[in-house]
Amino acid sequence: MAAAPLRLVVHGAAGRMGCRVTACAAADTTPWKLVAAIERPGHPRADEDAGSLAGLPASGVVIASAWDCPADVVIDFSLPEAVRGIVATCVAKRVPLVVATTGLEDPERHAIAEAAKTIPILQSPSMSLAVNIAMDLVGRAGTLLSRVGGRTDVEIIECHHRHKEDSPSGTALKFGSIVQQAMGQTRSAHGREGRPGARPADEIGYHAVRAGDNPGEHTILFGMEGESFSLNVRATSRDCYARGALAAAAFLVGKPAGLYSMRDVLGIS
Repeated sequence: MAAAPLRLVVHGAAGRMGCRVTACAAADTTPWKLVAAIERPGHPRADEDAGSLAGLPASGVVIASAWDCPADVVIDFSLPEAVRGIVATCVAKRVPLVVATTGLEDPERHAIAEAAKTIPILQSPSMSLAVNIAMDLVGRAGTLLSRVGGRTDVEIIECHHRHKEDSPSGTALKFGSIVQQAMGQTRSAHGREGRPGARPADEIGYHAVRAGDNPGEHTILFGMEGESFSLNVRATSRDCYARGALAAAAFLVGKPAGLYSMRDVLGIS
């Protein structure tokens, strides 16, 4: 007997990523049933069919500001200011939540950590499976280089579409945090101009490019005396984030309360 479809709520359903989650869920190997598509009250796409917005046949689920049907999991691709609201709703309804929204600040992170005491929540600066594998590789590289001693300069270059509002990206900052933990750098530089002087040894450099419709690209450069290497990870469409979020949602269903990450989805110890 085929497994019953997982009942999915998409928060931020009328946005670019929300539409891609809806579309990718329809083609995923895990069976999904879209049961609610949520946006803020007064959204200009309210009452439109979520399937039609995603380029699919009509789903019978319209864009609304709330839901009252049973659900197995919620995927949030919204805005930072909307995160605390959906966290509170999921706690009240005891529904697992995948937070895929980026650009979060301390109030949102605190709300997520508190909610994870009650429900399972997965939050990650990137839903991309490739990015999360790259994070593991960067951490390993930093650990190996720190063992042999000598100086290694680390620069992180990230490129995104012109509409991205936060800079550097949350993914770039996470890469930096991983490097810092492995190698011990104590300060950061965000771009350089003028005459900043020689590059300090304990610095991580960040450089953000915003142009066109680039869905996301990160390069982590390790520079040593006489040699260097870089790790590059690049999205070719937004579907990698949508499919990663669906993998995270399927993983989260049935888990106990707690705060999870994409490392858990990938089984990275």
